[in-house]
Amino acid sequence: MSKAKAVPPGAVIGILGGGQLGRMLALAAARLGLRTHVYAPEEDSPAFAVAHAHTRAAWDDTAALSRFAENVDVVTYEFENVPLQAVALLARMRPVRPGERALAVAQDRWREKTFAAGLGITTPPFANIETEGDLAAAARAVPLPAVLKTRRFGYDGKGQVMLRPGDDLAMAWNTLGRVPCLLEGFVDFACEASVLVARGMDGVVVAYDVPRNEHERHVLRRSHVPSGLAPRTELRAVEIGRTLAGSLDHVGVLAVELFVVRQADGTETLVFNEMAPRVHNSGHWTEAACDMSQFEAHVRAICGWPLWPPERHHDCVMTNILGHEAKEWMRWAAEPGVVLHLYGKGTIREGRKMGHVTRLLPSHGAKTRQA
Repeated sequence: MSKAKAVPPGAVIGILGGGQLGRMLALAAARLGLRTHVYAPEEDSPAFAVAHAHTRAAWDDTAALSRFAENVDVVTYEFENVPLQAVALLARMRPVRPGERALAVAQDRWREKTFAAGLGITTPPFANIETEGDLAAAARAVPLPAVLKTRRFGYDGKGQVMLRPGDDLAMAWNTLGRVPCLLEGFVDFACEASVLVARGMDGVVVAYDVPRNEHERHVLRRSHVPSGLAPRTELRAVEIGRTLAGSLDHVGVLAVELFVVRQADGTETLVFNEMAPRVHNSGHWTEAACDMSQFEAHVRAICGWPLWPPERHHDCVMTNILGHEAKEWMRWAAEPGVVLHLYGKGTIREGRKMGHVTRLLPSHGAKTRQA
């Protein structure tokens, strides 16, 4: 149990990354009387518009990082590809929550899968590829169909190639730049789900209801709550989230993406896909349908404030607004029962997440998770 003092109202949270997740963290912090200082290299970072202060500088600018640390009380991050060197520098000056370990594990797909498997969590078969010699061993260990993924920096379907029987593994590796990769067995899943847990500095863990997720072109499109999954499947998902958060000594929100495999007899099993040591797109519905959003839970956790089991007061469907759909904002603004959140991004690109809407529905069994 941590004996660190709670971060009081009026203090400053440093947020690494200026995207929409950083923006929503800043909004949640403001509600609690906390200020935020966002650090990001991009000029058009949407979090800048709602933060108390911001620094635009490169991740390897040690002088800028040091000045940033001097002006904040605790540091967190909104995406998992923040360079570890930057986090290590900041950690020498201010507490960083979640810590470096969770970040290091989540940044590397090989390390992530190995970590989960070591905890007894079911994963697809997988093999590491770093050299020409690893290719043949990987092909023996992981039968096709399989997915070849870069070990680092992949998201929303980027950095991966689907392989089917007869495909050339060496050629696929070449297309990914011959960087360290993971060959992962294809999972024939019925649907995808995720679990979000928040763990406090005192070790208390709370969990949200499990959403069922729909993807289009590898980008999350919708999250449905309730999920429609069997109760024991949801309980297992929460158990997986708790196990990972505790084993990493994680502080803050942790999201775990899961494949749901349905057997011939209707029973469901869960297969680990990946995790994110941060707030997550599949938890955006909590902002409109819960008494404590994932963003507030993360802020509370990293600041040493109390957490309680979040209660969902509505069924809901969260839908991402992608690309030019953002121009239809008036349609969503006029629809009763819809909570609209636009991210303030100036440039519209195909497939870019511009906002989300959460449609609130009559509740059928909204519930509270036990801590």
